[in-house]
This record gives sequence, structure tokens and C-alpha cells, in this order.
Amino acid sequence: MNKITILWVDDEIDLLKPHILFLENKNYEVVPCLSGREALETLKEKRVDIVFLDENMPGISGLETLNEIKETHGSLPVVMITKSEEELIMEEAIGSKIADYLIKPVNPNQILLSLKKNLDHSRLVSEKTTANYQQEFRKIAMDLSMVDSHEEWAELYKKLIYWELRLEEIEDSGMFEILESQKTEANRQFGKFIDNHYQDWFQNKDAPIMSHTLFGKLIQPEITDRKTLLIVIDNLRYDQWMAFETTLNTYYRKQKETPYYSILPTATQYARNSIFSGLTPLEMEKNYPHWWKNDTDDGGKNLYEKEFFDAQLKRSKLDLKWEYHKISSLKQGKQLAQNFRSQKDNDLTVIVYNFVDMLSHSKTEMDVLKELAADDKAYRSLTLSWFKNSPLLEIIQQAQLLGLKLIVTTDHGTINVKQPSKVIGDRETSLNLRYKTGKSLTYEGKDVFEAKDPKKLYLPTINVSSSFIFAKNDLFFAYPNNYNHYVSYYRNTYQHGGVSLEEMIIPFVVLEPK
Repeated sequence: MNKITILWVDDEIDLLKPHILFLENKNYEVVPCLSGREALETLKEKRVDIVFLDENMPGISGLETLNEIKETHGSLPVVMITKSEEELIMEEAIGSKIADYLIKPVNPNQILLSLKKNLDHSRLVSEKTTANYQQEFRKIAMDLSMVDSHEEWAELYKKLIYWELRLEEIEDSGMFEILESQKTEANRQFGKFIDNHYQDWFQNKDAPIMSHTLFGKLIQPEITDRKTLLIVIDNLRYDQWMAFETTLNTYYRKQKETPYYSILPTATQYARNSIFSGLTPLEMEKNYPHWWKNDTDDGGKNLYEKEFFDAQLKRSKLDLKWEYHKISSLKQGKQLAQNFRSQKDNDLTVIVYNFVDMLSHSKTEMDVLKELAADDKAYRSLTLSWFKNSPLLEIIQQAQLLGLKLIVTTDHGTINVKQPSKVIGDRETSLNLRYKTGKSLTYEGKDVFEAKDPKKLYLPTINVSSSFIFAKNDLFFAYPNNYNHYVSYYRNTYQHGGVSLEEMIIPFVVLEPK
């Protein structure tokens, strides 16, 4: 293995001989330079791995040398070493993207620590992460055999996401494959849990917070004490929220994070209407038949969220000044961002943002997006890139300046589907790939949650003999007609409507402006 080469730049380099000998004994190669100009010439001729740079030198200064190094060797780590503790010099050096900052006199162990941190960081993190996950693997496996409450499932799912995000940062495909197998097993066990408990949640005081109880239990207590911005990002998975969180931390401080459960089907017309109405789909159909539409009805299924929400506020006897905005295009988002100060007098501003849902559907239809979002890691990365450059982030920045409390949540998640499951239904059968509703449904029995009497799940029925079936794990329903083409087209796309950790366990987050 090649030695690591250090370029050490100091006009008093002779005084550093003991440090250089120490590093050479540790198998590092040290190239000494007496000035910034000499260092720049050396870099033209020799490859080095890291630069130790004295800040105070005759000729061109350390900061000037640093700027020139960064212009030609942008990724080369530079450690600034200085006698000065002036804050301005520190800020200038840090602003120029130094790798580390050491104050003279430095001892050999400080130098060694800086080298480890900057050059061995990836290897050390990888080894530590792998070792930690190997320990955690056994605990997760044990938890999987024992977990039997909605709280425990939410915690276990968050733990799996935590390790997924940690392991994707290191180059150990073996560990990642083990985690993927744990996620698959977790979804298999979770499907059984839903089989046994979901129906009871509608009558049980120990039920989790669900779509139709979200407002009363979590939103209402947060919007009565100060002006609030409520953002519902359609189709946002928990792992995507965790990826967004770091970006939001610049503007907002997290106060509360509560996992809650989407109702079934985990689809927009059911789950999001339930959030805004505070009712189950069956109750919406009964009480507001002019606003509710079933799967086979013509027209948009989420056209009356504002009206549903207004009715819920009146039932809750909340007298608020509020506005509702649905953003389905870049133009709409930019328009709201530019005019957001007009919301400053509202007690509550509600925004439904549809981009993530559009992205998952576009992935099905566009080959370029199939490449860009080929797996969960890429899908997270794509949604994070969108968020960082979106009008939604501009809106959040505006909200922070106005001092608004921020609530971020979603209506359901989504899952990457891989395994087809044959289903047969009549012409009135719904089209969704993760759930079907209709009469005389015939399907392969594996990994399907069936509701022969939808009313027990508080779901409306298209006709007397209609039932619902929900795909579990990573299944998607496919008709026998033109089966191979259908399977090829939809495999490895992101779908929702069924039973999985990714679709059902979703975030509710309250944040305060910094």
C-alpha cells in the first residue's frame, strides 16, 4: 500500500523536525516546504494526500496560499495551523473550507488525530458502523419475534430506517443486504400484525393515532396557542422525512415527532380526505355524499379537502382565521412563495404539496426517472434534491421569518413493488396496484389482507357484494390479460394503497422557528 504523503508548509520547518520524525515512524511521508509559493510549486509536480499549512508566513500568507490551493485542488484536505486565536482568522479559514484548524504549539498526537479524522475517517466510520449494526442485528431479530403493539412496530421501523441511512453511507454491500432481508422479514411480520389487529383499532381505546384522528389528537392541540403553518406533503415516507430533516434544521428546531398510522387503503383519496374531514371513509360517504367519491366514480377524488376541513373546524368549535392551498405545480409553488407574507395574519395556513406523489407516479411512466430512482437510496436522494431547490423550502424560510410554528406531516407512504400477484375482477374493479375493491375478486391467497365486509374497516362499498383486498410486502396486483407486459412495466416502481411499514407508519412533526 502507498504511503500517505503530507505536504507540511511552515517557514520554521526546522523546528518541526521531531513531529516529522514521529510521523515518518508511523509510516507517513512528509514533504517539507518553507513558503506558500514553494508549496504551490510542489503541488504542480507531486501528488499529496493532505496539507498542513502555517497561517503566518512571510511572502504570501497561509490564507492566500489556502485560496490558491483550493482553486486548483478543490478536494485536497488542508489543515490550518496558527499561533493566532483570532476569531476572524478562524472564520476566514473555515469559510475557505479547511479540513481542520489547530493552534500552536501542536503536539504529535494532535497531528495524528487530524490525519485519522481526515484520511481514515471513511474506513473508521465504516468499520464502527458495521460492528455496531452486527450487534444491533441480533437485537432487531429478537424484537421481530416479540413485537406486538403499534408503538413497538413504529419504534422498530424507525430503528430499521436509522440503520438503513447509516449503512448506505459506507461501502459494505453485505451488511446492506442483511438489513434489506430484515426489512423484508419485518414487513412479513407486520402484515400478520395488521391481519390480527387493524379491524379492532376502530373500536379500541389503545388504537394508534390514525388518519381520521390525526387532527383531533395531534394537530388541534398545536394550533390554538400561536400562528401555525401546516404542511401535508403527499406520499412522504418516513425515511424521506429523515433525509429532509437536516435541511430544515437550519431554520427550525424540532419540538415533537410522533409516528402515526395511515388508514387503509393507504391512498390519497382515503387517507388525506380522512385527515381533513376527521372522519373515516364510511362516515364521509354517509355524511357528505356530495363531496365523497368512490374508486369507480368519475372525477377527482380530493376536490373537497378545504370543505371537509372547514366542516371539521366547525364541529371542533374552532374559530380560526385560516387559508388552504394545494400546490400541484412549480408555478403554483413559486407564486405562493413570492406572496407568502400575505399569510402572516392567519392563525393557520394549510398547504398540501403534491410533488412527491407526482414523482412516484412519474417514475412508473418515465424511463429517465426509473434510472434516477432505481432503489430507496436513489429515491431518497432525488426527493431531497427536489426539496433543497423547491418553492416549498422557500415557503418554510418565509414562515421562519414570520415566526410561525411549523407542522410537517403526510397522508401515506409508498413502497417499491417487486413481486406480481394475479387478481381477477369485473369491469367495476378499482385500478390501484396495491389494493382492489369490487365484487367477485379472485386472487392468489399469499400475502393479501382481505376485507370481505368493508364496513368493519369503516370503508364504503361500491355495491352490496363488494370487498377490498390489500397487497402486503412488496406485491403488486396484476391481471392475467397481457400479464408479462404489465409485470415488466410496473415492477420496481413506487406504489401505495396496501399494507407495509413504508406505507402505513408515517411522520407527524412539530417545529419551532430558530
